Amino acid sequence: MRVGEAVLEPVAPAALPGFPGADPGAALDAFRRTCAGTPPPQLPAVAGAPEDLAAACRAAAAVAPNEAGAFFARAFDAYRVVRPAAGANPERRTGFLTGYFEPELAGSLAAGPGYAAPVLARPDDLVSFEPGETRPGLDPALRAARAAGAGFEPYPDRAAIEDGALGERGRPLLYLRDAVDLFVLQVQGSGRVRLPDGRSVRVLYDGRNGRPYTSIAKLIVAEGHLPLEGLTLARWTGWLRDNPEAARRLMRKNASYIFFRLASVDDPGLGPPGAAGAALSPGRSLAVDANLWRYGLPFWLEGRLPGSGTEAGRLVVAADTGSAIVGPARGDLYLGTGAEAGVAAGNLRDAVGFVVLLPKPAAAP
Repeated sequence: MRVGEAVLEPVAPAALPGFPGADPGAALDAFRRTCAGTPPPQLPAVAGAPEDLAAACRAAAAVAPNEAGAFFARAFDAYRVVRPAAGANPERRTGFLTGYFEPELAGSLAAGPGYAAPVLARPDDLVSFEPGETRPGLDPALRAARAAGAGFEPYPDRAAIEDGALGERGRPLLYLRDAVDLFVLQVQGSGRVRLPDGRSVRVLYDGRNGRPYTSIAKLIVAEGHLPLEGLTLARWTGWLRDNPEAARRLMRKNASYIFFRLASVDDPGLGPPGAAGAALSPGRSLAVDANLWRYGLPFWLEGRLPGSGTEAGRLVVAADTGSAIVGPARGDLYLGTGAEAGVAAGNLRDAVGFVVLLPKPAAAP
C-alpha cells in the first residue's frame, strides 16, 4: 500500500514501543471532537475510507477513558509510514515534525496609537478552490483567485494588498500593534486578541489569496542575518522589529496573505477550530497533508515530544492542515495558546516516526 511517496508497512500496535502512551484518553477526547467536526471536502483518493472512519467514530462514543488504548488497537490497523531513499538518506527515512500554536496578541477594534496593523476580513471577490480544483487560464498552483467579470484572475499578492490593491474591499476587523504581530498571526493561521477593555476575542482563518507560502525564517537565515541553530520565534520576530526596512522587504517576499473572521472564546482550554471543523486539542491535534490523509485519522508519533517526559511516542489525531505541511511523513503538532506554547512550538523541529492508524472495515462498535 502506498500513500504519496511512502509505503505503508503493517505493524502490530503491541510492537510499537510505548503504545498507546501515558494518556490515551486524551487522544480519545481529541478523536471524538474531530469526529463531530464538519470537515471540508477532500480528494477521493486520500487515505482512510470515510465509511470505515465514520464507523470508528460511532464506536468511540461508548468507550470509557480507561479503555481508550484498547479501542485504538482494536478498531484500527497500524501502518508505519516508510519513505524511500533519497540522495544520501538511508532507505528508511523518518518523518519530520514541527509545532504551531495560537498566539495571544494585543489589539484594538479601532486604529490608534500602538494599534497600526489591520487584520482584514475576507473580501467578497475572493474565490477559494477545493482540493484538485483549477480554473482555465490560471496557474494550477494557485489555490484561490479573484472573480473578474465572467472569469477569474490571480488574487493580489501580499505586497499589492499592503499597498492598497483591495480598495474598499480591505475591511479591517481589528488592529494589532505592528506588522510583525500581524505576520505571526498569519503564519499561525489564528489567534486570540486581548482588547484594551480586558476582553479576549478570537480571530480565525477565513481564506487566503492562494499565493504560495514562503518561510521568512528561511529567508532570514539564507541572507545571513541569523543562524539556523537556535532560531526561535522570539528571536526572528525580535530581529524583524530591530530591522524594520529589511523586515518589510522580507515579509513581502511571502506572497501568501491570510484573511480572518471574529469569534468568541468558548473554551479557553481548547484551541481554534482546525481545518477539520473541530476545536484543536493542545498536544493531540496534528496538521497533516490533507491531499494525502483524511481528517480524523489517528497517528502514533514515534519519538519524545514536548511535555511527554520519557514517553516513547504519543497518539494524536489529524485535525488540521497547512500550506507548508506537504508529504506523507510531515506533521505540525498544535501545542496550545500563548507565549509558553509559542516557545515549545518554536523548539519543535524533530525527526520522528509516523505510524498511521487506518480504520478497520466496518469497525464494530
